[in-house]
Amino acid sequence: MKYQNIYQARSAVVDACNQMTKLGINQGTSGNISLRYDNIMLISPSGIPYENMEPGDIVEMTMDGEWHASKGMVPSSEWRFHLDILKNKPAVNAVVHAHPTYCTTLAILNKPIPAIHYMIAVGGKNDIPCAPYATYGTEELSEYALAALRDHHACLLANHGMIATGKSLEKAMWTALEVEVLAHQYHACLQVGEPVLLSDDEIDRVLKKWGEYGLRESN
Repeated sequence: MKYQNIYQARSAVVDACNQMTKLGINQGTSGNISLRYDNIMLISPSGIPYENMEPGDIVEMTMDGEWHASKGMVPSSEWRFHLDILKNKPAVNAVVHAHPTYCTTLAILNKPIPAIHYMIAVGGKNDIPCAPYATYGTEELSEYALAALRDHHACLLANHGMIATGKSLEKAMWTALEVEVLAHQYHACLQVGEPVLLSDDEIDRVLKKWGEYGLRESN
């Protein structure tokens, strides 16, 4: 969506952070959200409980990595991969990072999510890949995340969590929730046996059938 001013955009980031908690896809302050606004990135600050967060706490960062916070806040420790994703993927305007239980469980196992259901197409391909492990906040982690997201809208981060992207904040949040549902389903399948997977051709048909469905801001 278009924001009338930067305050409205900042408020949208605060609302989305609180929504992550309500949806059960994040706990405490471990997740973070960024939003492209004109030629800057707005990102949630480090270490602030979401319920106490205000629009003025959101940090502004240039695409060169310089940041400003009017209330002395510092950007999320994961700002690097947020910035690199927005710089390298012009169609992406929002990035959601969280540690949802089932995505993180699979990430700890270093397991990508295969085509267990046609909704795997929310990630843009026939799987949700798992990027290799690297220490949080590092350039190495950012490089791994970018590689995993090259042809995908979402990925897992080994022993860490997940990333979802979108052309809008609403779309990124929707994708994050759908990926966690897929992770839950896959985890449940693994308790019984190996799931039957859909073919690459079927996922291609789903993606073509969707057309612009996968890019809508409300789903």
